[in-house]
Order: sequence, then structure tokens, then C-alpha cells
Amino acid sequence: MENVVLIIHLLLALGLIAVVLLQRSEGGGLGMGGGGGGGAMTGRSAATALSKLTWILAVAFIITSITLTVLAAQKSAGSSVADRITAPESGETEDLTPAAPLGSDLLPPAEGDNAPLVPSAD
Repeated sequence: MENVVLIIHLLLALGLIAVVLLQRSEGGGLGMGGGGGGGAMTGRSAATALSKLTWILAVAFIITSITLTVLAAQKSAGSSVADRITAPESGETEDLTPAAPLGSDLLPPAEGDNAPLVPSAD
């Protein structure tokens, strides 16, 4: 059920993106303006139809979003991330702290040990 709603949700999202991109720009928000060029989508009736389709797709998108939220909440009801953490038994305490490196590991290698870290300038 959740997969079906998710697929419908994704199709609605793609459809909503397409319909919004098809609409004519009414304001000069980016300085482009609507232009007066003749195109297939000119006239007030086309804008009204696209506006109605945008609203229908937007409402359907919100409904599928709420449905997915409810399905996810029902799926995880009664469980928590904290419930998945298991405390060790009283006799099985193990040291979870990482071992600190020894002091000699932090020093650069001696001259005779390995090749130098920085190549010589000769």
C-alpha cells in the first residue's frame, strides 16, 4: 500500500513540476516577462486551465504527503530508536572506549627507521 501511494506521489510531483513550467510568466520577477510571441499556450483560457490543473495536482500531492506520513507513523507506532539500544547485562560489561595510542606512536620516525617524510631538496 505504501509503495503504491509513493509511486502516485512521485508521479504527482513530476506532473506538478511540468504544469508549473508550462505556465506563462505573469510578472517580471526575473526581468524576462511574458512576451507577446505567438505560442501554443497563449490566451486566458489556457492559463485558467493550467491554473486549475495546478491546483488539482497540488491538492492531490498534499493528500498523498499526509497519507504517507500517516502510513509511516502507523508502521513505527510503539517503537523508538531508544528501544533498539540494548544495555549490556550486568556481568557482560565490556570496555567500549578505544585504546589510546602510545606516546611513541605520535613522534616522527627516527633518521634510520624509514624513508624521510619530506623529500630532500638536492
